[in-house]
Amino acid sequence: MITTIDVRGRRPSRTELLQLIPRPVVDISRAAEAAGELIAEVRAEGVAALARHAERFDGGAPASIRVPDDAIASAVADVDPAVRTALETTIARVTEATRAQVPPPARTSFGPGAAIVQRWQPVERVGLYVPGGKAVYPSSVVMNVVPAQVAGVRSIALASPAQKEHGSQVHPTILAAAGLLGIDEVYAMGGASAIGALAYGLPEVGLEPVDVVTGPGNIFVAAAKRLVKGQVGIDAEAGTTEILVIADRTADPVIVAADLVSQAEHDEAAASVLVTDSEELATSVIAELRRIAESTEHSERVLRALAGPQSAVVLVDDLHRAAEFSNAYAPEHLEIQTGDDDAVLAEITNAGAIFVGRNSPVSLGDYLAGSNHVLPTGGQARFSPGLGAYTFLRPQQVVSYDREALAEVSDRIVTLSRAEALPAHGDAVVARFSDIP
Repeated sequence: MITTIDVRGRRPSRTELLQLIPRPVVDISRAAEAAGELIAEVRAEGVAALARHAERFDGGAPASIRVPDDAIASAVADVDPAVRTALETTIARVTEATRAQVPPPARTSFGPGAAIVQRWQPVERVGLYVPGGKAVYPSSVVMNVVPAQVAGVRSIALASPAQKEHGSQVHPTILAAAGLLGIDEVYAMGGASAIGALAYGLPEVGLEPVDVVTGPGNIFVAAAKRLVKGQVGIDAEAGTTEILVIADRTADPVIVAADLVSQAEHDEAAASVLVTDSEELATSVIAELRRIAESTEHSERVLRALAGPQSAVVLVDDLHRAAEFSNAYAPEHLEIQTGDDDAVLAEITNAGAIFVGRNSPVSLGDYLAGSNHVLPTGGQARFSPGLGAYTFLRPQQVVSYDREALAEVSDRIVTLSRAEALPAHGDAVVARFSDIP
């Protein structure tokens, strides 16, 4: 079952904390080598390589790499009405929350005729990846597409693996979500191959290269995104999902265990971590984990995830130490279930998304909170945000000085240009006043 890590009575340094953190055993270098070969084949052979890769990894090649418009329309028409209602609610909530992420233009003035305007420009074209694998992710369609649309991106391409169970075509629920969002450029391709096709284009099917690639996926998708970074922008090298729960003796062990299991059902490498100052809670949660895990639909997967090196129950001296451990871990999803949630929240600096209180489970954020569920994993929350409108925006400074404003600072420009041994910089300013005796 799940491992227990006891750090009570210790004061580990930041370096020691990082060594204590439970993580999956991942060899990104081997994945990068394989991903690089797949991308190279797609660039060299185009559709033929994609078809071969689909046969190898997805159990069959699609009849058409680009999904026909009528297939998307049919998926929208045939989707379960309850699923459609849930998707439409998710779209509305994520859209409303995401609008807050678009900064307004800001003007800074240094006096008459001297101003800088800060503006935020969307990229022209993006490629959004929605994984296949052990589950179906129409919610990831929403989480990828809505921020791009809110940011003002004009051209959006979406890729998702062909599904053998659905005639080697993109899953109909994913197509329905795309159709509800007005996305009509959808490609049946998966994994590293899809990332390469989005980054470099595929002229045979009219796929133009994109400027930014986003979306979750397995280790090969993450490796592919690392390889194409520079050719395109990426959101992050997302790995398997993580949940870290900070809880004390006031928490309900059944709820804590249920939340840990909810993320463990994603994948055998999913990370479920409890950090607590209550040994009694820890014991109760471990008992509930076993009970819930053995009765859930994906029991075998959950049990393997909980027993893996990436999952643990961590015992600490107090909630301050719990926050310290969490900040070192930098979880994708952080839940706080304590007697003083606000005090713990005030100490948190590193997390992809934070869920405060017993009634704010990660599942809420996965679907209907209005937040985005495409989040940094593997400790990347220390330096990377989750997906948002800002992922598709670039800040630009627009400088506007008139003659008088430039004249006022010209001597200092000349002075600095000479100090840097770049006198032509200063000469470019002086040239504008050559008519002055």
